Amino acid sequence: MAATFLALWAVTFAASGALAQAPQPSTWVALKPLPHQGRSAIFALAVDPANNQVLIAGSSDGSLLRSTDAGSTWTSVHSGKSVPTAIVFSPYKPGLVLAGTRGGGALLSTDAGATWSVASGLDGRVVRTFGFSVTFVAAGTDKGVFLSQDGSSWSQSGLADWSIDAVSVAAVHVPVRILAGADGPLAAGNLPVFQSVDGGATWSPLNAAISGTYVVRLTAGPLPPVGDIRPIVAGTNAGLFSSVDNAASFTPLSGGNQLPSTDYTQIAFITAHFDRFYAASDGGGSGAGGLWRTNDGGQTFISLVPPMRSITALAVSNDESPTLYVATFRPSDHVAALWLYHDTGGTPQGPFGTSTPVASGSRGSAGSSPSSSLLDLLRSSQAPYVGLGLGALLIVLLAAVAHVRGRRG
Repeated sequence: MAATFLALWAVTFAASGALAQAPQPSTWVALKPLPHQGRSAIFALAVDPANNQVLIAGSSDGSLLRSTDAGSTWTSVHSGKSVPTAIVFSPYKPGLVLAGTRGGGALLSTDAGATWSVASGLDGRVVRTFGFSVTFVAAGTDKGVFLSQDGSSWSQSGLADWSIDAVSVAAVHVPVRILAGADGPLAAGNLPVFQSVDGGATWSPLNAAISGTYVVRLTAGPLPPVGDIRPIVAGTNAGLFSSVDNAASFTPLSGGNQLPSTDYTQIAFITAHFDRFYAASDGGGSGAGGLWRTNDGGQTFISLVPPMRSITALAVSNDESPTLYVATFRPSDHVAALWLYHDTGGTPQGPFGTSTPVASGSRGSAGSSPSSSLLDLLRSSQAPYVGLGLGALLIVLLAAVAHVRGRRG
């Protein structure tokens, strides 16, 4: 009898665990705030491409925090005084993670963010961005572009007179093509976008016909099925633009009926799809921020209706139906928040608008009832596993009843 009830407890525990852990499809879920985050925005998030449950975040107090359960709980893995500005997992070396800081150089982890060390050669630098080729890493700093073979030691590559905000590797194999965007316009009035076609040995300016006064983000997508040129998406403080000719020319994606003409600070492609990506904006204080997805290379966009419109950081998992980790900031009352969104392609579900996330690690959204959570779970991809669990639970209950009746007989 004891074994029967032990099995009953195990099945019940497993079923409740599945209910707690399964993210609701296309639904915004509030995550637990970072410890000691206070009322400052979060600018650095990254998710392990090999495990969508492993998340690393940079706190406003200079700490790096790690979660192995999709943001339900956090562990401090590095303490420092310099605020993290960027966290990036290498797409080519499993376990390699780099973090840039505001005036404290770069940090390195080789075990998926569990432990960290200080990289050499970037002391005192503001490190805002990283770009990966197959054989080396490029970093954008307040004193130009730096290169490293393994992320541990860095050397100057060029553009030392420029403060680099964005770096992207458009060709990852030799000859490696690197793009870099900087603050302030060139003498000709164009935005300062540079390219190197020899792995950073030499640099030349591109006459990029894109609007704005500085480049915030440059992101290269996967190769299309035909051809060897990766799409490039550029975010400036005035709009979003795309290129399919190695940044020789750009097409505006914002400014019409699709997207507002505002600053775009986050761009992330979805797995191996050259025409599917996310674009996010903090609105630059204008209230025009948000998060959008395109499935057709930027011809049309769908708003994911985030709970707060100012997006300060975005991490996208390496899945066909990605898990999005989103940091938001509400300027009116300085509320910094973290959210999870499992993008299954459905219509986004709340909380929307002015909702404030609850300070707990609950996987369900604030105010949802157990019955609604169960219905959402039954509609999700977890339904077959729930059905198996409930079937096993029924068998155990029947066995328990039979056992009791047998003892009475």
